[in-house]
Amino acid sequence: MTEDFYIGTYTKRISRGIYRVSLDTKTPKLMDCEWLASAGSPTYIAKAAEKRLYVINKKETDGQTQGGLIIYDVSEEKPRAIQQVLEHGASPAYVAVDEARQLVYTANYHKGLVDVYAIADDGTLTETDEVHDDDPVGPAPEQADGAHPHFTNLTPDNRLVVCDLGTDKVYIYDVSDAGKLTAVSHVDLPAGYGPRHIIFDDKKGVAYLVGELSSNVATLDYDAAAGKLTVKQISHTIPDDWTAHNGSAAIRLSSDGRFVYVSNRGHNSITVFAADDEGKLTTVQRISTEGDFPRDFNMNSDESLVIVVNQNSDNATLYKRDADSGKLTMVQKDFMVPEGVCVVPVK
Repeated sequence: MTEDFYIGTYTKRISRGIYRVSLDTKTPKLMDCEWLASAGSPTYIAKAAEKRLYVINKKETDGQTQGGLIIYDVSEEKPRAIQQVLEHGASPAYVAVDEARQLVYTANYHKGLVDVYAIADDGTLTETDEVHDDDPVGPAPEQADGAHPHFTNLTPDNRLVVCDLGTDKVYIYDVSDAGKLTAVSHVDLPAGYGPRHIIFDDKKGVAYLVGELSSNVATLDYDAAAGKLTVKQISHTIPDDWTAHNGSAAIRLSSDGRFVYVSNRGHNSITVFAADDEGKLTTVQRISTEGDFPRDFNMNSDESLVIVVNQNSDNATLYKRDADSGKLTMVQKDFMVPEGVCVVPVK
C-alpha cells in the first residue's frame, strides 16, 4: 500500500516550494520526493475537504516582502493556483481550516496577528477579522519585541486556540459564523515558556502544549463549558544535562491517547511520552532524527509509521512505531527532502 504526504518547506536554499512524498507502508520506505507546486517558503499547509490547499506564501518584489497565503485547487493531478492573499510584511507561521464554518485562520508570528478569512464557494478568501494581543511579554530575548502568535486552530468544541510565544499565554476565542472572534479566556505559562503548538485529547479533557523556548511540554486541563485551560503538569523534552541550544517544535498524539510525541530542534530528537488516564506524562524514549533541525513529523493512516523532516540537513527519516510501548525504531534515513518543515497526509 502507498500513502502520499504533502511536504511544506522553506525556500531559502534549494527548495522550490511544495513537495509530495510517497510512503510504501509494506516495505516500509519513503519514495519519490516530487516537486508539486511553487510557493515562497510554504512552511505550513492546511488541507480542505473541497480538494484545496491553503498554503503559507512569501513574495519578494523590489526588495519589499509580502506575506500571506496561496490557495491551490488540487482536484486534478496538477495543482492550480486560484488566489494569492498577500500583505506587506512577514508571512504567517501557521494556517488552519475550519470546515464547519468555512473559515481559514492564520497566526502571524512576526506581525503579532491572528487573521480570520471566510472561504467563498470557489475557495477564495476574504478577511473577516484580525486580533493583536498587547499583554506583557516574557523575559527571553525572542520575546522582547512583542506578541508572537505561533499557532492557531480549533479546540474540540470548535473554539479557536492561539499559542503566543511572546506573551507566554494561550488564548481561547469564540468564533461566530461570520468569522468574528470574541475573547473567552487565557492561561499563563511560566515566564520564558514560549508556547508554540498545542494538541487536544477530547476524551481525557486535556491539551498538551509545547514550549519552544523552555523545551517543555505542559499538560493542561480543558474546561469546555467555561472555555478555560489550566496547567496540570510540565515535563522536560530534552535531557537535564543538555546545555546547547534547543527549540522544541511539533507535537503529535496517538489516536488512542496513550502517547505524545515532540520534536526537538538542536537536540535533534523525537521525545516519546506515555500519557496516563489523567493526561500526565512520563518519558519513555528519546530517539535521534538522524538529521539537523527537525520541525514537523506525522504518522501514517494506521499510526504504524512516523515520518520526520529535518530542515537544515534536507532529509527525512522513517520510523516504525510500536503501538503498545509507543517507542520508535528507525527504518530509513537520508531520504532527500529539501528544507522540509511540515508533513501533511494527502488523504
